Amino acid sequence: MKKKKRVVVAMSGGVDSSVAATLLKEEGFELTGITMQVWPDNKAGGELERFGGCCSIQAFENARRVANILGIPHYVVNLREIFKRKVIDNFIYEYKNGRTPNPCIECNRHIKFSALFKKAKEIGASYIATGHYARVEYNSRKRRWLLKKGIDEEKDQSYFLYPLTQEQLSRAIFPLGRFTKKEVRRIACKKGLPTAERDESQEICFIPENDYHKFLMLHMGKDIKPGPILNIYRKVIGEHKGIVFYTIGQRRGLGIPAKEPLYVVEIDAKNNVIIAGPDSALYRDELIAENLNWIAVEKLEKPIRAKVKIRYRHKPADAVIYPLNSTKVKAKFDFPQRAITGGQSAVFYDRDVVIGGGIIR
Repeated sequence: MKKKKRVVVAMSGGVDSSVAATLLKEEGFELTGITMQVWPDNKAGGELERFGGCCSIQAFENARRVANILGIPHYVVNLREIFKRKVIDNFIYEYKNGRTPNPCIECNRHIKFSALFKKAKEIGASYIATGHYARVEYNSRKRRWLLKKGIDEEKDQSYFLYPLTQEQLSRAIFPLGRFTKKEVRRIACKKGLPTAERDESQEICFIPENDYHKFLMLHMGKDIKPGPILNIYRKVIGEHKGIVFYTIGQRRGLGIPAKEPLYVVEIDAKNNVIIAGPDSALYRDELIAENLNWIAVEKLEKPIRAKVKIRYRHKPADAVIYPLNSTKVKAKFDFPQRAITGGQSAVFYDRDVVIGGGIIR
């Protein structure tokens, strides 16, 4: 008899991971459900109850209920320390340096497909499955694992997965990549899963009530200092409350009367300065990306044409990617793009295949 593949399912307590587990159970995999504990312990003075989204106590209860329905073991794994070090501390550091990070990408890079996968290996599992809308395929000609978009363009989450290595992709299973969100909801309802109608969280799990200002004040305090707001001609036109409260393209919160709307067009962390200007000043035709990870190719040896996403909801734009050295590339766009933001990720596509990506600097 062929031995069943043992798979750890990252169960967040949402409809997506619940259906992913259900589909794998039906396919005959030997499953173990694991929920990552990244919220503070009970000594954290109320922080526990305020953790939201996939990190909330309610999410844990939902995951446990689904595991019971499926008849699979379910465990909670304590990853608080590494989550704080790799995700929360990085989030604070990036804001302090005038950049706008994407913590979900860092969570995938360091937590779900690294720390959690190590735990999976410890219990004898060879694979890890999540509820991401993406696909993994092996290309025998290239001898490489490929990451591809999910078929639901609106829900595709390949953007968040570009840091995955060949080893991680070879052990990753994304059952929802071939489904639309509507189909996933339908499956959950049909199977009577308690997560079927659960709303999707749009918040970052460790930001209580989605209040960035309060979170950054709590963790940075005296390091946050007001400073000048300059116009594009470098004339002082106002004062900001601290660069951590601003991001490229932001309009609200500047508090400067002007004939036309003003936006944050540049953040100079070294000099504690915000540059504000009209919408037209937000457009750039190139970017530099570093901290690169290549998936479809081993490395970039010559310029290539690609579609580039500069944030999750950005429509991929045509560009040429130029290798600068082993750690940096330049993306030159056919047409200028609005609000290219340091700290966000630039992900490069060839149709539905992720070529690779990196952090915008």
